[in-house]
Amino acid sequence: MSNEIEIELNEDLEVEEPKKYSVFLLNDDYSTMDFVIDVLTKVFRKNTSEAEAIMLNVHNNGKGLCGIYSFEIASTKVAQVKTLAREQGFPLKAVMEEE
Repeated sequence: MSNEIEIELNEDLEVEEPKKYSVFLLNDDYSTMDFVIDVLTKVFRKNTSEAEAIMLNVHNNGKGLCGIYSFEIASTKVAQVKTLAREQGFPLKAVMEEE
């Protein structure tokens, strides 16, 4: 006697893509441009020209998009920015917004 389990596949079952989150850096009057570029290269793996462009966007527009990630990765990057900023004495802040 065998114990077989029947699995009925539901063809109507739709797999949803996981939600994505945009991570932004916010402008402040104290974090240096060099520090912001350093954060962008270390945390967000941007090359120098990408980091400079994002930094200028943060400076000129109040915030700049650093990347779009899953919830776990986005929240980790926000925490990494906070840690680096506090270690260096800067108030730089990253936020995440659902796409």
